[in-house]
Amino acid sequence: MNSGDAWVEGPNGERFWGRFGAAGLLVHDRLRGILLQHRADWSHFGGTWGLPGGARHADESAVDGALREAHEEADVPADAVNVLFTSVLDLGYWSYTTVVAEAVRPFEPRMADVESIELRWVPVGSVTELPLHPGFAQSWPELRARLVGLDD
Repeated sequence: MNSGDAWVEGPNGERFWGRFGAAGLLVHDRLRGILLQHRADWSHFGGTWGLPGGARHADESAVDGALREAHEEADVPADAVNVLFTSVLDLGYWSYTTVVAEAVRPFEPRMADVESIELRWVPVGSVTELPLHPGFAQSWPELRARLVGLDD
């Protein structure tokens, strides 16, 4: 599979990671909250909190990419989550897909590579207390509303 590890530059000079787009996994555990990744300082928007994720490979679905990246970065077992829905930010020349999943069995995330400073389960109501990756911060209100709406 062809790796998408490369920058894409938008018409206004903004840079986005992932030649074929990117995807991240938002895991919700009803007892522990949302699994968040404290991003390594050297990474894009380093020092912020976001979702395990990254560049998609060529011909890789967003769901497969998010599950692969979450396993590579946080040792999230694919069989421990059930995908609920996806949310796509499509800029025309680049896209990011948030794959929202529920934990169907307990698991402990583990920093499986150098892209994390820390991994933490964060209660849904406390997510915005952390310095969030700007893209995640922008999408969180809608993602939270959709997630909470599933419980209604």
